[in-house]
Amino acid sequence: MDFLSLKKLFAGLVFLLSLASLSLPAGDDDVFTMGAVKISPGEMRSGYLPVPEKEGIRTLVPFTVIHGSRKGKVLALVAGVHGYEYPPILALYRLRKMIDPDSLAGTLIMIHVANLPAFQRRIIYYGPYDWKNLNRVFPGDPQGTISQRIAFVLKEAVIEKSDYLIDLHCGDGNEALIPYAYWMIKGDQEIDQVTKKMLLAFGLKYIIIDKTRSRDISHSKYLGNTAILLSKPAITTESGYLGKTDEISIVRNVKGILNIMRLFKMIEGEPEFITEPVWIEPYEVIYSNHDGLFYPLTKMGYHVAKGEKVGYITDYLGEVKEEVRAPFSGIILYIINTPPISKGEPLFEVGKAKPILK
Repeated sequence: MDFLSLKKLFAGLVFLLSLASLSLPAGDDDVFTMGAVKISPGEMRSGYLPVPEKEGIRTLVPFTVIHGSRKGKVLALVAGVHGYEYPPILALYRLRKMIDPDSLAGTLIMIHVANLPAFQRRIIYYGPYDWKNLNRVFPGDPQGTISQRIAFVLKEAVIEKSDYLIDLHCGDGNEALIPYAYWMIKGDQEIDQVTKKMLLAFGLKYIIIDKTRSRDISHSKYLGNTAILLSKPAITTESGYLGKTDEISIVRNVKGILNIMRLFKMIEGEPEFITEPVWIEPYEVIYSNHDGLFYPLTKMGYHVAKGEKVGYITDYLGEVKEEVRAPFSGIILYIINTPPISKGEPLFEVGKAKPILK
């Protein structure tokens, strides 16, 4: 066979191989794995992350992964860390139906209900088996209580696989809360600027500047803080109040997420940024010193003066045990709006608006 014939044969083989490659399944590097579920580019799949059993107690974490047909960032959305906080949970189920994998760049992880035991039993703050607050036990412990094991699974399976994370909250079943978010300052200029852009894109007017979070990963406590300490930019948002399922709060979550997806070029369109945010610093949560009944004397979003009586607590016989007052002048970010109160639980959160932050 002469040289020209060999050249033609080689060209034909290359052409056939190129055609064959079009029908080959995605390589292992392109497949996204969440638990036992494998998701190829252009696919959406759902499943459960198992939380291992200990002392007869176990649970599951329901998720959906939308793996875009084009390469891009991995954004994790976590709802239901507190089981009575419904608008973020409903927002993710709605978002699941809105995103087309074929038009998505990157990967969207949606944790629908992080704390399924609390959700199933309609419990505020705590888990029913260990009475721990899931958002106070990160980074978790694989040999710990059920809440600690859930936290560990979320860290390993979600945070570690993400580039960015949104921890979606709202007012629990007892909290009258205005929409706001936390800007958790790490002290790393690059990460802090990314999280600031995420907050402005999510679009909540009130933004707490939070410099109080631990920088020790072994005591990170909060989901969002854990992500930041692992160099994964994260924000915590609050949209919804008193355990309601109002449409305004659900839509606010959906719009905020979509806008952050635009920020990271995951979907088409340019992100819009809130132009006149109200930066809050300092802020303070006031806790109860007694068990009993709480009677609020003001409302969420109202301004209070330093020393103003915000509410009072009685015992179960109706005797006043404590009057609670504002530690400084500011805005009520949330206030407890149901009577039961226990010693050590929050009563209200107040924040002071800063001058315009450039």
